[in-house]
Amino acid sequence: MSGGGGVDDVAALLQVLDLEEREPGVYVGQTPKTTRQRVFGGQVAGQALMAAELTTTGERPVHSLHSYFLRPGDPSEEIRYVVERIRDGRSFSTRRVLAHQRRRGEDVAIFALTADFHRPEPPAVTHSQPMPDVPPPDAIPTALDYARRHDMDEDEHLLLLGQAVEQRPLDDPFERNPKSPPDTRSHAWFRVAGRLPDDPTIHAAALTFVTDLTLLSAGLARVGGWGDRYEGASLDHAVWFHAPVRADEWFLYETDSPAAAGSRALCFGQIWSADGRHVASVAQEGLIRGSGGD
Repeated sequence: MSGGGGVDDVAALLQVLDLEEREPGVYVGQTPKTTRQRVFGGQVAGQALMAAELTTTGERPVHSLHSYFLRPGDPSEEIRYVVERIRDGRSFSTRRVLAHQRRRGEDVAIFALTADFHRPEPPAVTHSQPMPDVPPPDAIPTALDYARRHDMDEDEHLLLLGQAVEQRPLDDPFERNPKSPPDTRSHAWFRVAGRLPDDPTIHAAALTFVTDLTLLSAGLARVGGWGDRYEGASLDHAVWFHAPVRADEWFLYETDSPAAAGSRALCFGQIWSADGRHVASVAQEGLIRGSGGD
């Protein structure tokens, strides 16, 4: 997919973020139907943030979230998000969200998130990271274009994500070229493949969805990427929102991993809007094992 998305593509993502309120403080999310046996981590994080936001007034935008992936999600089961109202102070509101699924007749927790919301106020200090000097998105192939260059089968997961989120990596993700310090960072342009509603809560949840797409790959940049040698899973995930951003307009995602040890890689991300504003920072630790690990 080298062009923009359409109404159906946006509708698919909005369906993921559209939660059913089963009872007060309990929301249910659905998973897109695929042949994969795990639920995409960004989906659960985005849905959990939406559940938390639905219990606020909307006057306090989310400024941070911190989460843990506790168990793999089952795509054949609905996910229930239980929201606990921790605090509603003069400037901040805090919500805790626990995501549940059924396993062998029992409720188990698969994901936990704490999100904090802040009433906008005049800043006492302002500074940010400058945006890297990179080519514009229109000058870069899509992830699917790169795959086709290598005559690779168009993986169903990649196709579905390509329909919902346009990805334009600056480096060919299938070249397997190891990066060496100090140049270990990777960059890619992203945007939701179509127009989203103006609701800032949807854009924050959609951005959260995207932040988990490629971040763990930073942990393998120094060995040339995933290939068939490694398998991994997100362990935790945090996002700090510095400024509003539209997830349906191009934003640059820079990722890097400063440390990896004990089968865990620590990965950081920085996000800039196309006009150069530093809008978010991301951190994640992920599990990376050689293929066949227990």
